[in-house]
Amino acid sequence: MESLQYNTKRKPLIIPEYGRHIHLMIEQAKEEPNAAERNKLAKAIIGVMGNLNPHLRDVPDFQHKLWDQLFIMSGFDFDVESPFEKPQKELLETKPEKLAYPQNHPKYRFYGNNIKHMIDAAVNWKEGELKDVLVFTIANHMKKCFLSWNKDTVEDAVILSHLDELSNGKLKVTAQQLPLGDSVELMKIKTKNGNGPNSNNKQRKRNNRKRY
Repeated sequence: MESLQYNTKRKPLIIPEYGRHIHLMIEQAKEEPNAAERNKLAKAIIGVMGNLNPHLRDVPDFQHKLWDQLFIMSGFDFDVESPFEKPQKELLETKPEKLAYPQNHPKYRFYGNNIKHMIDAAVNWKEGELKDVLVFTIANHMKKCFLSWNKDTVEDAVILSHLDELSNGKLKVTAQQLPLGDSVELMKIKTKNGNGPNSNNKQRKRNNRKRY
Protein backbone atom coordinates (compact mmCIF):
# COMPACT_ATOMS: atom_id res chain seq x y z
CA MET A 1 0.00 0.00 0.00
CA GLU A 2 2.92 2.34 0.67
CA SER A 3 4.00 2.09 -3.00
CA LEU A 4 0.66 3.37 -4.28
CA GLN A 5 0.66 6.93 -5.57
CA TYR A 6 -2.42 9.06 -5.85
CA ASN A 7 -2.73 11.84 -8.39
CA THR A 8 -4.01 14.16 -5.67
CA LYS A 9 -0.60 13.90 -3.97
CA ARG A 10 1.42 14.23 -7.18
CA LYS A 11 2.71 17.36 -8.82
CA PRO A 12 -0.03 18.94 -11.01
CA LEU A 13 0.40 18.41 -14.76
CA ILE A 14 1.05 21.58 -16.74
CA ILE A 15 -0.43 20.20 -19.97
CA PRO A 16 -2.57 17.21 -18.94
CA GLU A 17 -3.13 16.12 -22.55
CA TYR A 18 0.42 14.71 -22.70
CA GLY A 19 0.06 12.67 -19.54
CA ARG A 20 2.43 12.23 -16.63
CA HIS A 21 5.05 10.15 -18.49
CA ILE A 22 5.95 13.02 -20.84
CA HIS A 23 6.29 15.38 -17.87
CA LEU A 24 8.54 12.88 -16.09
CA MET A 25 10.70 12.47 -19.21
CA ILE A 26 11.17 16.24 -19.36
CA GLU A 27 12.11 16.41 -15.67
CA GLN A 28 14.68 13.64 -16.15
CA ALA A 29 16.11 15.31 -19.28
CA LYS A 30 16.55 18.58 -17.38
CA GLU A 31 18.84 16.79 -14.92
CA GLU A 32 21.20 15.58 -17.67
CA PRO A 33 24.50 17.49 -17.16
CA ASN A 34 25.85 16.97 -20.68
CA ALA A 35 24.50 19.58 -23.12
CA ALA A 36 24.76 17.33 -26.20
CA GLU A 37 22.92 14.48 -24.48
CA ARG A 38 20.34 16.92 -23.18
CA ASN A 39 19.64 18.14 -26.72
CA LYS A 40 19.25 14.54 -27.91
CA LEU A 41 16.80 13.84 -25.14
CA ALA A 42 14.81 16.95 -25.99
CA LYS A 43 14.52 15.92 -29.64
CA ALA A 44 13.50 12.41 -28.59
CA ILE A 45 10.79 13.83 -26.35
CA ILE A 46 9.58 16.01 -29.23
CA GLY A 47 9.35 12.86 -31.35
CA VAL A 48 7.24 11.11 -28.71
CA MET A 49 4.99 14.17 -28.42
CA GLY A 50 4.62 14.23 -32.21
CA ASN A 51 3.62 10.55 -32.25
CA LEU A 52 0.47 11.51 -30.35
CA ASN A 53 -0.55 13.43 -33.50
CA PRO A 54 1.26 11.61 -36.34
CA HIS A 55 -0.66 13.38 -39.10
CA LEU A 56 0.70 16.74 -37.89
CA ARG A 57 4.19 15.96 -36.64
CA ASP A 58 5.93 16.96 -39.90
CA VAL A 59 4.10 20.25 -40.30
CA PRO A 60 6.52 23.16 -39.54
CA ASP A 61 3.98 25.14 -37.53
CA PHE A 62 3.14 22.05 -35.51
CA GLN A 63 6.82 21.48 -34.75
CA HIS A 64 7.00 25.02 -33.44
CA LYS A 65 4.00 24.31 -31.23
CA LEU A 66 5.62 21.14 -29.85
CA TRP A 67 8.80 22.97 -28.89
CA ASP A 68 6.78 25.72 -27.21
CA GLN A 69 4.85 23.13 -25.24
CA LEU A 70 8.10 21.38 -24.28
CA PHE A 71 9.44 24.57 -22.70
CA ILE A 72 6.10 25.30 -21.03
CA MET A 73 6.00 21.84 -19.42
CA SER A 74 9.62 22.25 -18.30
CA GLY A 75 8.81 25.44 -16.45
CA PHE A 76 10.83 27.52 -18.94
CA ASP A 77 14.15 26.34 -17.46
CA PHE A 78 15.09 23.63 -19.98
CA ASP A 79 18.58 24.51 -21.25
CA VAL A 80 18.48 23.03 -24.76
CA GLU A 81 18.91 24.33 -28.28
CA SER A 82 15.61 24.93 -30.09
CA PRO A 83 15.10 25.47 -33.85
CA PHE A 84 12.52 28.10 -32.90
CA GLU A 85 12.50 31.11 -30.65
CA LYS A 86 11.84 30.11 -27.07
CA PRO A 87 8.53 31.28 -25.59
CA GLN A 88 8.62 33.94 -22.90
CA LYS A 89 7.00 33.10 -19.60
CA GLU A 90 6.04 36.70 -18.89
CA LEU A 91 4.34 37.03 -22.28
CA LEU A 92 2.31 33.83 -21.86
CA GLU A 93 1.21 34.77 -18.36
CA THR A 94 0.08 38.23 -19.38
CA LYS A 95 -3.69 38.47 -19.16
CA PRO A 96 -5.51 40.15 -22.05
CA GLU A 97 -7.40 43.34 -21.40
CA LYS A 98 -11.10 43.01 -20.81
CA LEU A 99 -13.26 43.65 -23.85
CA ALA A 100 -15.63 46.55 -23.58
CA TYR A 101 -19.16 45.19 -23.61
CA PRO A 102 -21.71 47.52 -25.22
CA GLN A 103 -24.14 48.57 -22.54
CA ASN A 104 -26.83 49.86 -24.84
CA HIS A 105 -30.35 49.98 -23.50
CA PRO A 106 -32.55 51.07 -26.41
CA LYS A 107 -36.01 52.28 -25.60
CA TYR A 108 -37.54 49.93 -28.17
CA ARG A 109 -35.54 46.74 -27.72
CA PHE A 110 -37.42 44.81 -30.38
CA TYR A 111 -35.72 46.97 -33.03
CA GLY A 112 -32.25 46.03 -31.81
CA ASN A 113 -29.06 48.07 -31.86
CA ASN A 114 -28.45 47.61 -35.59
CA ILE A 115 -31.55 49.61 -36.47
CA LYS A 116 -30.32 52.48 -34.29
CA HIS A 117 -26.92 52.33 -35.99
CA MET A 118 -28.61 52.43 -39.40
CA ILE A 119 -30.69 55.43 -38.36
CA ASP A 120 -27.64 57.29 -37.05
CA ALA A 121 -25.79 56.60 -40.30
CA ALA A 122 -28.75 57.68 -42.45
CA VAL A 123 -28.99 61.01 -40.61
CA ASN A 124 -25.57 61.98 -41.97
CA TRP A 125 -26.41 61.09 -45.57
CA LYS A 126 -26.78 63.80 -48.14
CA GLU A 127 -30.36 64.69 -48.97
CA GLY A 128 -31.60 63.10 -52.15
CA GLU A 129 -33.37 60.16 -53.71
CA LEU A 130 -30.84 57.63 -52.40
CA LYS A 131 -31.38 58.79 -48.82
CA ASP A 132 -35.16 58.62 -49.26
CA VAL A 133 -34.87 55.00 -50.41
CA LEU A 134 -32.64 54.20 -47.42
CA VAL A 135 -35.08 55.76 -44.94
CA PHE A 136 -37.98 53.85 -46.52
CA THR A 137 -35.99 50.60 -46.27
CA ILE A 138 -35.18 51.27 -42.61
CA ALA A 139 -38.86 51.95 -41.87
CA ASN A 140 -39.87 48.67 -43.52
CA HIS A 141 -37.22 46.81 -41.56
CA MET A 142 -38.49 48.42 -38.36
CA LYS A 143 -41.98 47.22 -39.20
CA LYS A 144 -40.70 43.70 -39.79
CA CYS A 145 -38.88 43.74 -36.43
CA PHE A 146 -42.01 45.04 -34.73
CA LEU A 147 -44.06 42.20 -36.21
CA SER A 148 -41.51 39.67 -34.99
CA TRP A 149 -42.14 40.93 -31.47
CA ASN A 150 -45.88 41.39 -31.86
CA LYS A 151 -47.55 39.05 -34.35
CA ASP A 152 -50.56 41.34 -34.68
CA THR A 153 -50.63 44.00 -37.34
CA VAL A 154 -49.12 47.42 -36.70
CA GLU A 155 -50.15 50.78 -38.13
CA ASP A 156 -47.65 52.66 -40.26
CA ALA A 157 -48.17 55.70 -38.04
CA VAL A 158 -46.63 53.83 -35.11
CA ILE A 159 -43.52 52.93 -37.09
CA LEU A 160 -43.18 56.45 -38.45
CA SER A 161 -43.48 57.96 -34.99
CA HIS A 162 -40.77 55.61 -33.68
CA LEU A 163 -38.54 56.53 -36.63
CA ASP A 164 -39.07 60.20 -35.92
CA GLU A 165 -38.27 59.69 -32.23
CA LEU A 166 -35.15 57.56 -32.76
CA SER A 167 -33.75 59.98 -35.33
CA ASN A 168 -34.61 63.07 -33.24
CA GLY A 169 -36.96 64.25 -35.98
CA LYS A 170 -34.30 64.14 -38.71
CA LEU A 171 -35.64 61.22 -40.77
CA LYS A 172 -39.06 60.99 -42.36
CA VAL A 173 -40.57 58.77 -45.02
CA THR A 174 -41.80 60.84 -47.95
CA ALA A 175 -45.53 60.87 -48.67
CA GLN A 176 -44.91 59.46 -52.16
CA GLN A 177 -43.38 56.29 -50.66
CA LEU A 178 -46.23 55.53 -48.28
CA PRO A 179 -47.71 53.16 -47.34
CA LEU A 180 -45.03 50.89 -45.93
CA GLY A 181 -44.83 47.24 -46.90
CA ASP A 182 -47.84 45.05 -46.13
CA SER A 183 -47.53 43.19 -42.83
CA VAL A 184 -48.37 39.82 -44.38
CA GLU A 185 -45.82 40.29 -47.16
CA LEU A 186 -43.10 41.34 -44.71
CA MET A 187 -43.70 38.24 -42.60
CA LYS A 188 -43.61 36.07 -45.74
CA ILE A 189 -40.17 37.47 -46.57
CA LYS A 190 -38.98 36.70 -43.06
CA THR A 191 -40.25 33.13 -43.28
CA LYS A 192 -38.74 32.69 -46.75
CA ASN A 193 -35.34 33.68 -45.40
CA GLY A 194 -35.54 30.94 -42.80
CA ASN A 195 -36.29 33.13 -39.79
CA GLY A 196 -39.96 32.36 -39.38
CA PRO A 197 -41.50 30.85 -36.27
CA ASN A 198 -41.49 27.32 -37.72
CA SER A 199 -38.18 27.54 -39.53
CA ASN A 200 -36.28 25.61 -36.85
CA ASN A 201 -38.78 22.75 -36.98
CA LYS A 202 -38.60 22.62 -40.77
CA GLN A 203 -34.80 22.62 -40.72
CA ARG A 204 -34.80 19.87 -38.11
CA LYS A 205 -37.09 17.73 -40.27
CA ARG A 206 -34.86 18.24 -43.31
CA ASN A 207 -31.79 17.20 -41.28
CA ASN A 208 -33.60 14.09 -40.08
CA ARG A 209 -34.45 13.12 -43.66
CA LYS A 210 -30.80 13.44 -44.65
CA ARG A 211 -29.70 11.41 -41.66
CA TYR A 212 -32.01 8.48 -42.37
